[in-house]
Amino acid sequence: MLKIYLARHGQDEDNVKGILNGRRNKSLTLLGRDQAKELAKNIKEEGIQINKIYSSPLERTRQTAEIISDILSLNKPESLDLLIERDFGIMTGRSMSEIETMCTPDIIKANLVTYFLSPEGSETFPQLLERGHKIINEIKSKHSDGNILLVTSGDIGKMIYTDYYNLDWQEVLTMFHFGNSDLLLLSQDSAPEEVHVFKTQQYNH
Repeated sequence: MLKIYLARHGQDEDNVKGILNGRRNKSLTLLGRDQAKELAKNIKEEGIQINKIYSSPLERTRQTAEIISDILSLNKPESLDLLIERDFGIMTGRSMSEIETMCTPDIIKANLVTYFLSPEGSETFPQLLERGHKIINEIKSKHSDGNILLVTSGDIGKMIYTDYYNLDWQEVLTMFHFGNSDLLLLSQDSAPEEVHVFKTQQYNH
């Protein structure tokens, strides 16, 4: 059976400042590195045997994936361009506090995150969902079984989950928080509501 694990990168330099990073190529903070190490140790302690790691090409995801692969003694992660975070358009580099003033009424408010839907130049969630579908197909074409870890970012990670379980993307945005270094499981024998394997105790939104 094929099991796909989704990990979000650890805290990066934009996260700690409350900046909307999108495709800004920032590095992990010291806390972010510790979060990645904690995730890798949890995977090891849980006895999950990861067979292959794919990472978004962004620095924060690459660093997270390499920390995990080192601790688990796995081959170097393979970069997969499809895993890159959503293009935030004109919101790239803006403060999170600007979302409501700049994007209302096209927003969805979740418990910890306010999602903007269609600011100028951004990918929409339906477009992200299409990319999530391509990612699932890509992984299934390469692997018929085993445990595959995808290290990615928040918005695209949620749309990969949405596509796998054929859910409504708007409902998924408010269904759960995908925090820094959280781990999700996509599997035929795992129900959508059992998505979290591990939740990090410390994270930025």
